[in-house]
Amino acid sequence: MNVTSKGRYALRVMLDLAQHTEDGYISLKTIADRQGYSMKYLEMIVGSLKKAALVDSTRGKDGGYRLCRAPGEYTVGEILRSIEDNLAPVACIKSGSIDCEHAGECMTVPMWKELDDITNSYLDTVSLTDLLTGEKWKSN
Repeated sequence: MNVTSKGRYALRVMLDLAQHTEDGYISLKTIADRQGYSMKYLEMIVGSLKKAALVDSTRGKDGGYRLCRAPGEYTVGEILRSIEDNLAPVACIKSGSIDCEHAGECMTVPMWKELDDITNSYLDTVSLTDLLTGEKWKSN
């Protein structure tokens, strides 16, 4: 699994919104300034997040973006899957399905499929709140 900069930035945008939920709608410029990211790149990212119904937006003077749900209700898995083309460890697995003409004879496919399942299951246990507080990893 290789999370691209687009996926990492999407997580940072969601965390920024989660840290500032009390501020209401937050302009993309504000997020870009706080995170040090290009506005153009963030426009593409928030477009994908909005399409996946992870953020809400409004136009105008007080416009911007905000989370649609409480931070604890978002998982890293759902955020990354809304942005990344594929989180699987190999190209022959996409969206949990095996897509390979050699799958029937390839002895490694079950291992890659299991790794993909484990990765997605884990990412679905980590919420934005977990990332904000760090509590999930303090006992380790």
